[in-house]
Amino acid sequence: MRRHVTAAVTGTLALTLGLTACGSGPGSGDGGETLTVGATPTPAGEVLTYIKENLAQKAGLDLRITEFTDYVTPNTALQEGSLDANLYQHAPYLEDFNKSKKTELTPVTEVYLPPMGVYANKTKDVTELPAGATVAVPNDTTNEGRALELLASKGVIGLKKGAGANATPEDIASNPKKLTIKPLEPAQLPRSLEDVDAAVINNNYALDAGLSPKKDAVLLESPKDNPYNNVLAVKKGDQDDPRVEKLAKLLTSPEVKQFIEDKYKGSVLPVETS
Repeated sequence: MRRHVTAAVTGTLALTLGLTACGSGPGSGDGGETLTVGATPTPAGEVLTYIKENLAQKAGLDLRITEFTDYVTPNTALQEGSLDANLYQHAPYLEDFNKSKKTELTPVTEVYLPPMGVYANKTKDVTELPAGATVAVPNDTTNEGRALELLASKGVIGLKKGAGANATPEDIASNPKKLTIKPLEPAQLPRSLEDVDAAVINNNYALDAGLSPKKDAVLLESPKDNPYNNVLAVKKGDQDDPRVEKLAKLLTSPEVKQFIEDKYKGSVLPVETS
C-alpha cells in the first residue's frame, strides 16, 4: 500500500530544459495511455526515465517527461493543464504554493526523500564554521525555513519557539557565531559555494552540480519523521485518473525502490511502503 499525503511539496522554475513531449491524452502514444509529467532533471527526471524505459509499456502507460530547472513553472504548467502531473516537490512546498498562487494542486503519493544538506569548501563540520561566516540558504518560504531548521538542529543557530518550517532569518533567536544568512534562488546555491563559507542546498541542485549529498554534505537531513518526501502531484480532481494511478503504483514499486537505492547510494532515499 503506497503512502498518501494530505499536504503538498518543493519547487521554482523559470527555464524549461527539455520538452520531451508536447501533447497528452489517452491513446496518443504507442505505449498505451499518454501521461505528461513535469520534473526537475535530477532525481525526478531520472526516476521517471527509468520507468519510461523499463516499466511503463508493460503497464500500458505512454509516459512523456517534460524537464524544468526551477520550482515554480512545473506547478504553473500543471494548473494550466499543459502537464497531467509533476514530480519534484515536497508537501509543505506544494501547500504553500497553493496558498500563495491560488492553485488547486494535490499530492497523490510520496515517492522519495531528497535530503537537504549543508555544503562547505573549507569546513568539514558545520559546528566548525568560523565566527562571522556567511551561509547561503534557499529563498523560497518552505525551503528557507527547512534550511534554518537544519542549521538549528546542530545548535549553529537557535530559532524562536514555534517558528517551524516557515522560519525566516528574522526568527533567529540566537546566533552565537554571528553568522550572516544569505537567501538565494535555490538553483544558484551550488555556484555560491565559491563566495560563501557554506550553503544549504536542495538535493536536486546538489546532484546536478556533481555533489554527492551522502559524501560531500557536512550536515545532511535525517530521514526520521522527515516531512519533506517528494510527491507525485496532480490538479485537484485528477487523483483517480487511471493513468495517474498507474504511475503512482510504478513510482512506489520494488523496482523503482531498487533503482533509487542503486543509483543514488543513500543520497536519495525511497519512501518505505507497506
